[in-house]
Amino acid sequence: MSSENRLLKAEEFAAALNIKSSCVRRWILERRIVTVKVGRLVRIPAAEIDKIIRAGLRPIKPS
Repeated sequence: MSSENRLLKAEEFAAALNIKSSCVRRWILERRIVTVKVGRLVRIPAAEIDKIIRAGLRPIKPS
């Protein structure tokens, strides 16, 4: 399984973004991030990390 197809636990996803896992769980409940259900387990594709980072990027102000 390649790293972009890797499924992460909420805690792993939070650690990768240096945020609290409660924030990730809230995003899951609000359906702000893509999730995959595997039986009763909820996992987040690692590609969502890049998506969140791209969405949060702000361009520099031209001087």
